[in-house]
Amino acid sequence: MGPSPDGVDLRGSEIGGEFTLTSDEGKDVSWSDFDGQYRLVYFGFAYCPDICPTDVGRFSQGLSSFEQENPELGAKVQPIFVTIDPERDTPEVVGEFIDNFHPRLIGLTGTPEQIAKVAEDFGVVAIKGEETAEGGYLMEHSTFTYLFGPQGEPLGIVPTDKGPEGVAAELERWVR
Repeated sequence: MGPSPDGVDLRGSEIGGEFTLTSDEGKDVSWSDFDGQYRLVYFGFAYCPDICPTDVGRFSQGLSSFEQENPELGAKVQPIFVTIDPERDTPEVVGEFIDNFHPRLIGLTGTPEQIAKVAEDFGVVAIKGEETAEGGYLMEHSTFTYLFGPQGEPLGIVPTDKGPEGVAAELERWVR
């Protein structure tokens, strides 16, 4: 078990940790709620014009392919989207965003303080860009798709840049 030549091994790293955030359905969700499941985690924002929907689409399609080939193993993987823009990404906005992707994808948001803490714990960099005259802005952020094991331990970075096929192949190497 381990990463492909395209993946990154995170075993033994100190990223991750317990949190409680708000789901797209308005419910409290904690990291420990996923104990026993692999977790495919992406940090992004719903108003992202390109990178976030591309990456989330690729890992969603890759997970779907993996599920078709390995239904029992695929069921062990929980996809999770965490916003890095809690000022705009309410549960409703996050829900609208994730509805475009994998049917089991869970979207999480929280207060700016909660999101800042989770981003720090997970090694995610997120910086709010300059506001336009109309009040819009973009978020600059790291764009890794993390894979965590059944006890919440970091395993690796999934290569979404290799498309859905690369994601499915990476899940094939890790999920048991």
